[in-house]
Amino acid sequence: MLIEGQITIREATSQEDSLIAQHLYHMWQDIGVPDDAINPNWLDITLQFIEQARRDLFYKAFVAEVDGAVIGSASCQLYAGLYPNVFIPEYRKYGYIWCVYVEPAYRRQGIAKQLTSMTVNYLKAVGCTRVVLNASPSGKPVYEQLGFSQSNAMHLDL
Repeated sequence: MLIEGQITIREATSQEDSLIAQHLYHMWQDIGVPDDAINPNWLDITLQFIEQARRDLFYKAFVAEVDGAVIGSASCQLYAGLYPNVFIPEYRKYGYIWCVYVEPAYRRQGIAKQLTSMTVNYLKAVGCTRVVLNASPSGKPVYEQLGFSQSNAMHLDL
């Protein structure tokens, strides 16, 4: 078990975008998405998405390091929305957290919680009034500890 002093949480650099994309890919695998359901061009798609989000949506990522090796990451940005945003920012400016990932050997040590806290603090600093994320079953307890509540989002599988 690690002690907290061995973990460094810091802002990711753009040179780490590929690593963050790999974390996203591993996250999908961890929650059971089959490899053949993931576009073979996933790396380029993710890197282009990050580039656009950095340019247009205040994208920022944070990484967790142990002994100089990145063992986890979390990304966040302004929520682009699913419909026209007609509200003034003081009323509704949502942030979105995605790809909170920690390598299996380092899980259950509070690293995901620290990474998520960093993203929340950043989104608050850029004026967000609410943070949204989609939680995996294993992530729900982490987010609930940070004060996240379950939303009214509903879905229907077709």
